[in-house]
Amino acid sequence: MAGVEQVKVAADEGGMRLDRWFKVHYPGLGFGHLQKLLRSGQIRVDGGRAKSDTRIAPGQLVRVPPLGTDAADVPAGPLTARTMRARGDGDVLSQMLLYEDDKVLVFNKPAGLAVQGGSGVSRHVDAMLEAWRNKKGEKPRLVHRLDRDTSGILVVARTRGAAVSLTKAFRERETQKTYWALVKGVPSPHDGRISTYLVKEQTPDGDRMRVGKHGDEGADHALSHYRVIDQVGQQFAWLEMEPYTGRTHQLRVHATHIGHPILGDPKYFEADTNFEFPGGVQKRLHLHARRIVIPHPDGRGTIDQLAPLPPHMVQTWNLFGFEEATGND
Repeated sequence: MAGVEQVKVAADEGGMRLDRWFKVHYPGLGFGHLQKLLRSGQIRVDGGRAKSDTRIAPGQLVRVPPLGTDAADVPAGPLTARTMRARGDGDVLSQMLLYEDDKVLVFNKPAGLAVQGGSGVSRHVDAMLEAWRNKKGEKPRLVHRLDRDTSGILVVARTRGAAVSLTKAFRERETQKTYWALVKGVPSPHDGRISTYLVKEQTPDGDRMRVGKHGDEGADHALSHYRVIDQVGQQFAWLEMEPYTGRTHQLRVHATHIGHPILGDPKYFEADTNFEFPGGVQKRLHLHARRIVIPHPDGRGTIDQLAPLPPHMVQTWNLFGFEEATGND
């Protein structure tokens, strides 16, 4: 861009955060560079200074200065644990964002990024959300979890009231959560339910869940549904899985329990000695939180969001000739 521009906010952009607006219009502009331009007053809204969380209104004029070469230096392409390393928290959150309004954020979490801190965790979503505190000083709040190696839909509340409502929706099972998984073998029947009790146990490699019995100490009931979407002969199957309960590692344990563990699962994948990992398929967990349907905390209908597959699963889907549209039917 050669000089200063005055860009008018479109009618359908009302209420959008300014940093999100820049992400849409100038996707190569890094979050750190954007912050410098805002702090120095080079970016303005209707002539006044603005911040990254400023809410813009239709018809307002955004002053956009020459953006220089910094924007071209920002890594492009999908987020992975590797490509995130050199990027600021706010920038990463902006690229993860699928949906936002004044109460709710929905992210597509990359595989390998932890949701909360723990042993050996140097970066996680909960800490990254500090970058998006609002004018009142409120940090967005987690309302559910995903395993570190599981990619996909992560819902976050922007306010305390929204957090209470969303947490209740998860607790009372008012949400519909759909996962995609690639498993060893093909389940029979192709459509079924898995009902067990799960018990957490300590191992040298950390917490692990096992199938237990009703009455076992610490045993919680776990119920899942699965259906086969597509398959590669009798070797592998693409499953749609829905957890009706929300136990730790539930889908991963249930898949193994029925004899069809999820490919790349470092804790629960089991195979005979003759099994060979397919060439061209990365040894990473093939489990993705694909979709969520959840009541809006303000009671205004539902939020229904889909998350694109992570790069390692896109690679596998292409290798096996799976069509994403088939899973959306």
